[in-house]
Amino acid sequence: MKIIIPGGSGHLGQTLARDFHANGHEVVVLSRHPDQHDAPCRSVFWDGATWGEWAADIDGADAVINLAGRSVNCRYTPANRREILDSRVNSTRVVGEAIARAKRPPRVWLQAATATIYAHRHDAANDEFTGMLSGHEPHAPEAWRFSAEVARAWERALCDAPTPRTRKVAMRTAIVMGNETGGAFDILRGLVRRGLGGRAGDGRQFVSWMHEADFARAVRWLVDHAELSGPVNLCAPNPVPNSEFMRALRRACGPRVGVSASEWMLEFGAWAMGTETELVLKSRRVVPGKLMRSGFVYCYPDWPAAAAELVSRAVMLRARPGENFKSFHLFKR
Repeated sequence: MKIIIPGGSGHLGQTLARDFHANGHEVVVLSRHPDQHDAPCRSVFWDGATWGEWAADIDGADAVINLAGRSVNCRYTPANRREILDSRVNSTRVVGEAIARAKRPPRVWLQAATATIYAHRHDAANDEFTGMLSGHEPHAPEAWRFSAEVARAWERALCDAPTPRTRKVAMRTAIVMGNETGGAFDILRGLVRRGLGGRAGDGRQFVSWMHEADFARAVRWLVDHAELSGPVNLCAPNPVPNSEFMRALRRACGPRVGVSASEWMLEFGAWAMGTETELVLKSRRVVPGKLMRSGFVYCYPDWPAAAAELVSRAVMLRARPGENFKSFHLFKR
C-alpha cells in the first residue's frame, strides 16, 4: 500500500512511518521540515494549510493518516490558542480538499483527534457509543472548555469534508506512551527517578493511555477494517486512576519514594514549565469500544506490564545509544 502521513515528522508520525515501512508499505510524510526526520520514507514539503504539489501524492494513495496539529503542551495564551485551533482545522480542511479533488482518492482517511473530547468524570468510562462529551461539566476550568471546543471543531472539519468515496475515521487518541526524548513517558519516568512521582492532586482522575506498539497496530487495524468509521477511541482498555498509574510506574522503575503534588503545586509547576495542568488533572476515563467490538487484541492492555516494558527498553536504550528503533520488531506483524 501507499500511505501518506501529513504532519508525520513528530513522534507518532515517525512511529507509524517505521511501522508501515517494516511491513512492506510505501510511506510518504508531508512535513514543514522534510529534511528533519529519520524514518525510512520519502518526505515532501507542505505548510499544513494551503494546496501544493504535495497533493499529487494523495491522488492514488491507499490511505491518508493526518496527524498535523500544534502541540498542546504549552500555555494557553491567545496566540497559542489560535495556533492550536488553526493548525488542526486548516490542515484537516486542506487534506479533505486534496482527497475530494483526487481522480483516485484513497479508500480511507484516518484523522487525528483527541480523547480530551470526553467529559471529566470518575463514575463511568466513556466509549464511542455512550460517552459524555466535554465542555459542560460544572465548575470546569476555562482551559478545559477551550480544549473541548478545539476537539469538536477538529472533528467537524473532518465531517464537513466532501469525500464520499473515502471512509473517514476520527482517531480519538489518548496519551501514547513511548520512549522518545521529551515525550510523556520520558517526563513521567524522569519525575519518578527524582523522587517526584507521587499522585497529582487527589489522584482520583483517570489516566487513559496507549502503548506505542498497540497504537501502531491499531492504526494498521483501522486501515484494514472497512467496517470501522466515524469516531474511534485509540487507548488501552483499562484506564487507571492517577495514584495507581504512578504507583505502577514507580514499581517498574524500582523501589522509589514518590512525593505527591497538590493542585497549587501543579499550577506553579505548569506555569514554570510552560504548560497547563489540564494534562494531568482532567479525568480521562476513556475505553476503546469500537476496537474491542471489532476484535482488536492488545499486546499491552494493562498499565503495569506496559510500564515495565517501557522502563526496560528505556534502560537498554540508555546503555546502548542509537539502538532506539532496532526495537521495532515490536511492531512487525
